[in-house]
Amino acid sequence: MTRFFSRALVCVCALIMACVAAEAQTMTERLSTAKTPFTMPLDEVLGEVEALFGVVADCRNFDPSTRTLDFAPSRIRPYSLEETLDNVLKPLDLKWEKNGKRVRIQPYEYHRRQPADGEKLLAWLSAKYQNTAEWEVRAEEVKREALTILNLDPFVRGLAADPDIRMGEVVKHAGYTTQNFALETLPGLYTCGTIYAPAAKTKGKRPLIISPAGHWPEARYRADQQYRMATFARMGAVAVDMDIVAWGESEHQLGIAAHQADYAMQVQVLWSKVVTDWILATRKDVDVERMAATGGSGGGTHTLMLALVDGRFSVLAPVVHLVSHFDGGCPCESGRPVTLAAGGSAMPELLAAVMAPKPVITVSDGGDWTRTYPELEQPYLHRIWGFYNAQHNLRNAHFEAERHDYGVNKRMAVYRFFADHLGLDLQQVDETQVELQPHEALQTFRGDLPEGAIRSASELETLIKNLK
Repeated sequence: MTRFFSRALVCVCALIMACVAAEAQTMTERLSTAKTPFTMPLDEVLGEVEALFGVVADCRNFDPSTRTLDFAPSRIRPYSLEETLDNVLKPLDLKWEKNGKRVRIQPYEYHRRQPADGEKLLAWLSAKYQNTAEWEVRAEEVKREALTILNLDPFVRGLAADPDIRMGEVVKHAGYTTQNFALETLPGLYTCGTIYAPAAKTKGKRPLIISPAGHWPEARYRADQQYRMATFARMGAVAVDMDIVAWGESEHQLGIAAHQADYAMQVQVLWSKVVTDWILATRKDVDVERMAATGGSGGGTHTLMLALVDGRFSVLAPVVHLVSHFDGGCPCESGRPVTLAAGGSAMPELLAAVMAPKPVITVSDGGDWTRTYPELEQPYLHRIWGFYNAQHNLRNAHFEAERHDYGVNKRMAVYRFFADHLGLDLQQVDETQVELQPHEALQTFRGDLPEGAIRSASELETLIKNLK
């Protein structure tokens, strides 16, 4: 009996050794055919990470089975999830964020960082200037290099020599008027918008408010934009907005895909600048000493970009956008990396370089990336305005319970600030008097483009390639 069990044990051991050999052979064969030793699909690697650490990998923004990782088993650290994720994901240009047992994994975003990164960046920037003189040297360097990176000069030189201008009828409303326009910028390329003006005549000049549109659905035709622009006019300002590149009427020319092109940021800044110059050249009722700009989200970025390229703006109100750890997720905002100016900058520093010590209000909320603004970005900017003893010119209106929008409370904060610094009549703030208009009523072409107009993104790209 003992001899029987001994023979059985030998057979079992032999079988186990044969299985191990087969497994080893399988791995050997796999490694022998791999282009790089220990190459594995990322989804298999993440499966091992999930099993080892008891987490769930959330890869909703990409397919991990389409990526492979060299030397994959060697990257796993059984004692550290954090080191393992860094070793596995960073070589593939992926980033991770852990929330409980869930690890969200997504492609690296050049325009988005963590608030902790913004905190480090602002501390690094603050150390560069300890007084007004040091700050002004830095500010000039930041502006100069940001303009170089933006590279708008070829577009300015390429402007239509004798631009075609189409003006709609002046429409009267309660205390204000609207008039649509289509302004040729580059040859055959139009920017379309609406001029909101006070209905009452006056001998004095009026403030000018330019408002680049943001990325919300309905763009500049949406209700909150109409409320804001019409109320500015009722308060006594000439207020002007224009379409985003490849949105609104611009989409009829270029198609929506052009908004993601590498030139979208330059064209958008060009439009804001050209519209400003045109209004100042053609309207005698505008006061060049009282010019303001405001916009929300992506419009906040372009509010700053407009002030960067045109130093005449005396008041600014960027809404729900400008923080140290986010540069804007669209090529029209961050396609030209202006925050890399002067060895590395940030949107708040660029804002200060352009505007300090002039009046600026930033509007933030608890429902988007601007939730950090009161504790992080505002103290940084307050210090710079303090170099000029002008802290009173820098305000922040924060709405912790609100989300990413240019809602009524945010509009009221901007109305009050503009009334203080532009001499507008706060008593005229009554949005119930604003007549909301359908999209078509705020359009000039309504799809019927004029002869000679650019009719595709490829036509515009050909034109841009020939700019000098």
